[in-house]
Amino acid sequence: MGRKLGSTLRYVLPAAAVGVVIAGAAVGAQQGGGSGKPESQASRSAAKGGAARDRLPGHNPDRNAYFGDLHVHTYISNDAYIFNERKTPDDAYRFAQGEPLGHASGYSVRLAGGPLDFVAVTDHAEYMAVVREAGDPASPLSKLPFSKSLQSPDPAEIARAFDDFNRGRREGTLPKEYSDPAITSAAWRETIESAERHNRPGRFTTFVGYEYTSAPDRKNLHRNVIFRDVAPPMPFSASDSNDPENLWRTMDAWRSKGVEALAIPHNSNGSDGMMFDSVRRNGQPVDKAYAELRMRNEPIVEMTQIKGTSDTHPSLSPNDEWANFEIMEKYIGSNIDVTKFWGGYVRRALQDGIIIREKVGANPFKFGFIGASDTHNAMPGTVEEPNYVSKTARRDGKPELRGSVPANGARDWSAPPPANPPVFQTWGASGLAGVWAEENSRESIYAAMRRKETFATSGPRIKVRFFASHDFPADLLSRPDTVRQAYARGVPMGGDLLAARGKTPKFLVWAVRDPNAGYLQRAQVVKGWIENGEAKEKVFDVACSDGLKVDPATNRCPSNGARVDLASCRPEPFKGDVELRTVWSDPGYDPKQRAFYYVRVLENPSCRWSTWDALRNGTPPNPKLAPTIMERAWSSAIWVEPAA
Repeated sequence: MGRKLGSTLRYVLPAAAVGVVIAGAAVGAQQGGGSGKPESQASRSAAKGGAARDRLPGHNPDRNAYFGDLHVHTYISNDAYIFNERKTPDDAYRFAQGEPLGHASGYSVRLAGGPLDFVAVTDHAEYMAVVREAGDPASPLSKLPFSKSLQSPDPAEIARAFDDFNRGRREGTLPKEYSDPAITSAAWRETIESAERHNRPGRFTTFVGYEYTSAPDRKNLHRNVIFRDVAPPMPFSASDSNDPENLWRTMDAWRSKGVEALAIPHNSNGSDGMMFDSVRRNGQPVDKAYAELRMRNEPIVEMTQIKGTSDTHPSLSPNDEWANFEIMEKYIGSNIDVTKFWGGYVRRALQDGIIIREKVGANPFKFGFIGASDTHNAMPGTVEEPNYVSKTARRDGKPELRGSVPANGARDWSAPPPANPPVFQTWGASGLAGVWAEENSRESIYAAMRRKETFATSGPRIKVRFFASHDFPADLLSRPDTVRQAYARGVPMGGDLLAARGKTPKFLVWAVRDPNAGYLQRAQVVKGWIENGEAKEKVFDVACSDGLKVDPATNRCPSNGARVDLASCRPEPFKGDVELRTVWSDPGYDPKQRAFYYVRVLENPSCRWSTWDALRNGTPPNPKLAPTIMERAWSSAIWVEPAA
């Protein structure tokens, strides 16, 4: 039967075993994750008797920043197991809490930046664990002729076999034995029970999750599905339907029975314009019912991960000097070029959402932001540039396999490059999810995701705050209760601010560096709006490091002169700030216009992972790759809505 241990997971056993028993009530009014306001003093007491409700260690009514990874694959995922990944969900959770873990390529890895705060193992639901089953000599599956090719010791043969497996999955031609629900059921139970074992309220939070891996015509429509505290008997996968609308309807049905979940789309950059299209899979235009269905189930989006960053593309944001950041222009798992960037990047989707809102009365793309790794090494959070190990086990676990050092032991890049350079060299060491939550618990972190008080980073644990208000006190930045005032008088990231007659909104922007990463160079506000039916955007620098001031003519900070010594990867000292904060107003604000604003924070330049690989190898960096990057963080947006 369903069970609950404190704030740990309640889960549902398959109907064949005990009948479907779902613990808990329907979500109802709390579906949205509660107000953006932190709890009041009154709400911190029990309703009767005035006794204080139990608090977890570190509880903070003004909310703490927690960092985690909600996109993690283990040996349960077929595309991990086939490339020699043998680490379990238990291994992944132990690694996230600071333990070292052996890589499939033969070396040990440990998080240099310290343990994470929360993690979900999200193995693929489609044919879950069937390649692992086919590799078990005791399983009848291993005796099938098709299974033999999946166990070859030859990496090239394995790659061909995996292509055959994926083709069979897409075309429905895999052996019927691969569809045995008992295989998925056992793997799903393993996923659930591992999350239960490792959840430690107040210290480390686990969520049960899985990846819904839809790719019609190989265009990426993948989502991770995260459960708050109850899991269904079986995951709903792309084998059930590759139309995300049917996933969302299933989530609605789960919710009506007390199973609260949200979906997080990722790698929109590999969707060839399909992820944020204005046309549904059935060919009909997006309408109000679609918009409400999507936002009810999909409040946040994965902005950045190893397979590229999906903030924006240089062709969509030609006036954004920092748009060309870890861009991947291939289909996922393929050498097919992406040709349509509109519909595949988040910033443009937020603009298109306003257009749709004005046409149909609801916005289908009103997302909050997170980052994640998408590791297939069972290693959550391995997104530190100096310690990068890529993502697909033995396939790219060494520098020569990912194109960051010359092939065949060469000491320079004079040899002709391969006709098809590894796609791995275009991948980035990214990212992490950040949330602002009262405490480290499933309830609190999930509520933060629901209300979109979330932020994304490209790897460093940069903390970002963002608020908007018409009534901030003039001394907001100098007060000891700055955050409390911001919550009391405004709205945080993820929220809506209604226009007020005769008033211009003010925005509190606040960022603090990761002490284990680079110093901050500038904080920016990205604005998007619609003017005469046309999408517009503008990037404003709002806070500069090193005592520099924004040039009002260009809305840019002067250069702080930060450089990197590529011979050692040492940054120039005494450049950049630990903290950037300001209160800013939009000089072009129009109270009759819908607009969104979000913060982007940039670090000083630092060595990219590929340069670190070359440095350790004693060879020059690959001249085809950027030697440095500017790590960054993005807040979720605040939407400013015209008054009724």
